[in-house]
Formats: sequence, C-alpha cells, structure tokens
Amino acid sequence: MSLEEHVVEISDVYKEFLLGKVVIPALQGISFKIKREEYVSIMGPSGSGKSTLFNVIGGLDVVTSGEIYIDQVDIAELDAYELAWLRNRKIGYIFQTFNLLLAFTAQENVEIPMVFAGVPREERRIKSKEILKMVGLEDRAKNKPGQLSGGQQQRVAIARALANNPAIILADEPTANLDLATGLEIIELLKKLNENQGTTIITATHDLKMISISDRIIWIRDGKVDRIENRADVQVSAIS
Repeated sequence: MSLEEHVVEISDVYKEFLLGKVVIPALQGISFKIKREEYVSIMGPSGSGKSTLFNVIGGLDVVTSGEIYIDQVDIAELDAYELAWLRNRKIGYIFQTFNLLLAFTAQENVEIPMVFAGVPREERRIKSKEILKMVGLEDRAKNKPGQLSGGQQQRVAIARALANNPAIILADEPTANLDLATGLEIIELLKKLNENQGTTIITATHDLKMISISDRIIWIRDGKVDRIENRADVQVSAIS
C-alpha cells in the first residue's frame, strides 16, 4: 500500500518523561499505519500510553525518537508555525472535558478554529450554523456552555473539531464524562461523520462500545502495541 493511502503513519515511536532523575518510558517503539477514512480505536488499561499516543499523533507533544507522518508530512520536521498550521487545518480535536470557552456561545466556539484559519466573518457564521445543524444543535447556537447538557457540550466540541474540514479527528475519551445513553449518541454521531463525511477518526478510549463501530482496534499495553485487530476479531477481555 502506498503512503498516499495512509493519513497517519507511526514508525518506531518512543516517548519518555523525566520525573526528577527517573526516566519514565511512556511509549516504547510503537509502529502502525491508519488508512484514510478509517475509524480506529486505541484501547488499553489505564497508564498504557493511550493519551500520550493521542498527544504525539496530534502534535500536542513531541516524541523522544521515531517518526510520525500526518497526511504525508513528517511533523518532526515542522517549525512552530508550520505545526500550528497543520494542527489547525489537518486535525480536529475532541477532549473528554469538552474544552469549550465558557464566555462564548456554541456558535462562537465552533467559529474559533476558522478565526485562526483566516476565514472571513460571514463565511464563519454560515458554516458554523451548518455544522451545528449537522450535530443536531441548530436551535442551541446562541447558548453558552453553561446552558447546555454534557452531551450537548460534546456535540459542540465535535462541531468545532469539524470547522476546518480536517483530514483527521482525534477524540480522547469522548464519552468518558457522559451517561450511557448520551455516550451512545456521541458514538453514533462520530460513526455517521466517518461514513458520511469520509473523515478519519482516531479515538483513545476505555469505552468498549466503540468496538462495534471501529474498523480496527489498536490495543496498547505498557507503552507498546499489544496487537491490532479488525472489529470481528476483537478479544474484549484484553482490556482488563
């Protein structure tokens, strides 16, 4: 398979943290590729390295060694400006804590990535309304986060992640702070975006409900890839 068919390529990635004089190995030689338009869940026990892997894929943290290609670009070779451009244009982020600006309305939160991308004001207004409609919140555009439920706030976060038509959506425990029913709604919404918009979705999660909609599951343990499975072949007991 050619590189062009992969939107993410991870090669022999190590990440270490220094705690005083002690070196903590978080990622230990991780390698895998993710196809364009694929839905991949990264799973494993707490402390396995899922969030660290999420952060280095998204350019939020730098690797100790190894290579990460996003849409054929080696992110280690980018300067600060180029990396900021890539994060803004190529990647949409969804966090378990929503990370919405409390003083802004839902629509204003969705517009923020477009502001940094230099999208004209009227175009931002029109597009943000369209995306909020896509996630079922067209009637809540003028509400601030404090006036929205947890599920509605996560929908705003998803809408914001879609603002600049990213090649990838990175979702870190997107259902962790939601009840069962709302979590299922968010999972279904992410799958629809994957199927209808062709967006590659990578989620780091403990939520076993993600398995049913994922194309592949990458199991992480002790900072290493334990195994990679197609949905039909998953052995759920390995997460415990």
